[in-house]
Parts: sequence; structure tokens; C-alpha cells
Amino acid sequence: MTTAFRRSDRSDRRISPIFLGIAAVTAVAGWAVWTGFAEQTGFAVFLFVTSAWIVSLCLHEYAHARTALHSGDVSIGSKGYLTLNPLKYTHALLSIVLPVLFVIMGGIGLPGGAVYIERGRITGRWKHSLISAAGPLTNVLFAVVCTAPFWLGALDGVPLAFRLALAFLALLQVTAAILNFLPVPGLDGYGVIEPWLSYRIRRQVEPFAPFGLIAVFGLLWIPEVNGVFFDAVDALLRGLGVSEVETYCGLDTYRFWQEWFGDQDPWCAVRA
Repeated sequence: MTTAFRRSDRSDRRISPIFLGIAAVTAVAGWAVWTGFAEQTGFAVFLFVTSAWIVSLCLHEYAHARTALHSGDVSIGSKGYLTLNPLKYTHALLSIVLPVLFVIMGGIGLPGGAVYIERGRITGRWKHSLISAAGPLTNVLFAVVCTAPFWLGALDGVPLAFRLALAFLALLQVTAAILNFLPVPGLDGYGVIEPWLSYRIRRQVEPFAPFGLIAVFGLLWIPEVNGVFFDAVDALLRGLGVSEVETYCGLDTYRFWQEWFGDQDPWCAVRA
């Protein structure tokens, strides 16, 4: 029985072939963008950014799960959360398809799936807060990595198409981190502060948790709120060396299908 348990434990943590396949697509598409191998640069950028975004969604949820495991929730492995399989994170539509659609439509990093953590197994407020913070901190790390060539001044030799792809990918990571860190019920930011709230307040807020994300995106449809939000995003990216022009042209290049309808910005198309 001990041997069987150990084998099961190892299988619970074995990296999913689905994740490895997505990572391989990211690598190949990134190579195609860098070398100019693809006939359609925009399509290669689309594949690279989309697959890299899905990889970051998986790592976001993995960070939650791994932190929960080390905090005391030993049930995490049996749920498949340590395999990085995107299909294990709640629901394929909500976890993968919807976030990708938001990227295509609006260039916003929508928080993706979720992991079910048995909080009763975990003691200590700091542990609960860290579990919630682990996911968006992964997005912050991704943003730092994507923008490293910019803030290190190491752009010499970096092909422009790849540079624009990194700029747009960084935009997605920054928006995801900001949205996730909002102290709104249902988002990770609220999960960070929830352990420090009184039981009465938590009970009062609990019914609103399923609608938190919907409320946030409803507010983003208000032009004034949208403007303030993206001004903050642009300010953070400028601090990391990425200009608004680069993120704009990155999004424009990502939407390769616009060229078919003559909607692609000519200036960005020439630069890409």
C-alpha cells in the first residue's frame, strides 16, 4: 500500500502532456517570431502570445496550489492541480477560452481559472493570505521577465516583431496582476485581506463573491474608469521601459486577421 501511495503521489505531480504541448507551441512560435521564419508574422505573434498567456494562467493557479500544499492542504495533489493541466483548473470555458477571448477582444488579462483549496486544513492568517497572493505574484514575475530586455536596455539585436510581442504580453500580465489584486470579493486581492476581517464582515460579503469579477468588468466599460485603469497600466509599463506605442502596436500585430479586412494600423504593420 505504501508503494502504491507513492506512485499515486508521483503521478499527481507529474507535469501534464497538455501543458508541455502548450509550452512547446510557445517555444516554436517564439522562435518563428524571432527568426522571421513565418510567412505571416502576425499569426506567429498570435500563437506565441496566446500560448504564453495560457502558460501563465496555468502557473498562476499552480502557484496557488503549491503554496496551499506547503501550508497544509495535502488534498491538492489528488485534484490534479500540481500537474499544470489547464483543464484541471475549474472549467475549460471559464479558465482558458474566456480569458483568451478577452485578450483577443480587448487586450485585457482576465483572471482565469481557480483551484479549490480546503481552507479548513490550513491554520494561520498569513498562510491564507500568501496562498491568495501567490497567483497574482506569478503574473508580476511574468511581467518583470517579459520587460527585462526593456528595463535592462538589452534590446539590441531583438527583432522588432518579438519586441512588440513581449510588450503586449507584458501588458496582459500587468492587467491580470492589477485586476487580481483588487480587494473585491471573488478576486485574489480580497482573499489576501479576508483572513484579517471579522467573521461578521466575511459572512456579509460572501454572497457577493460570485459577482465580483462581473462588477469589475462592468465598471471597466465606463469610459472614465477604463481611462484611469489603463493610465495606471501604462504608467507601470513605462516604469518598466515599455512605451504605450509598443503595447499598442503589439496588440495590433497580434490581431493578424485585421490585415485581411484592411483594419490593421499601417504604421504598426510597417514597423512589425
